[in-house]
Amino acid sequence: MSSIPTHTLNDGTTIPALGLGTWPMDDAEAERAVTTALEAGYRLIDTAVNYRNEAGVGRAVARSGVPREEIVVTTKLPGRHHGYEETLASFEESRARLGLDHVDLYLIHWPLPRVDRYLDSWRAMIELRERGLVRSIGVSNFTADHIGRLERETGVLPSVNQIELHPFFPQEGLRAHHAEKGVLTESWSPLGRGSQLLDDLAVAAVAEAHGVTPAQAVLRWHVQLGALPVPKSSDPARQRANLDVFGFTLDDAQMRTLSDRAHRRLGGDPEVHEEF
Repeated sequence: MSSIPTHTLNDGTTIPALGLGTWPMDDAEAERAVTTALEAGYRLIDTAVNYRNEAGVGRAVARSGVPREEIVVTTKLPGRHHGYEETLASFEESRARLGLDHVDLYLIHWPLPRVDRYLDSWRAMIELRERGLVRSIGVSNFTADHIGRLERETGVLPSVNQIELHPFFPQEGLRAHHAEKGVLTESWSPLGRGSQLLDDLAVAAVAEAHGVTPAQAVLRWHVQLGALPVPKSSDPARQRANLDVFGFTLDDAQMRTLSDRAHRRLGGDPEVHEEF
């Protein structure tokens, strides 16, 4: 059994407190990365239709020797498949590529408010959960208003909202909303991919104080915020280091230091970003 701490979601299921991201790996790289990650103790694997690596992820899970019930596999619905029937069909395609009888966490990848079909997709996901094909359902890149609409129209809140979150973009307001509603915050780009976050002198000082790497310090910041980071790495040594963030604690001043960076979004704005 893996020794990673877990979160209990609002539907009663549990999920590891840190996972492996797989974008932008192809099938072959994803298969290798997930294989070494599972060997290292990871039990949460994050993929998506638009990552185009579900087959590789599924092969690694199948060949790992780790009991299936110990692994939480996440995949995501792409924008081009929004809609009730479209979502049901897209899910079956994902399940076939993954080679799994069920998916543990199924997310709407982006809300696409201009298209305005995410509510239909959400109703389909509720059905998939009721049929036992999905354990937990959630969203990605949704705002508080988008989540509010799901709750008003269906009475079902997401278990997870996976959002851009890192010290350059700490999302205090949305995280507070999640906490109020019982929605787990999951962090994509937790290390500020494409930015200079890990070269920041203040981040380096916090890391040095604990004898850890800047990446480990930032991942620990996520953990202490109550967020669930899914850092991407295909390097086995870095995978192990990213997982080794549960043996030290940042103090309040260090948490503030990491939160007090120059804030800016590195990815798309959910109100206007469209990804099909």
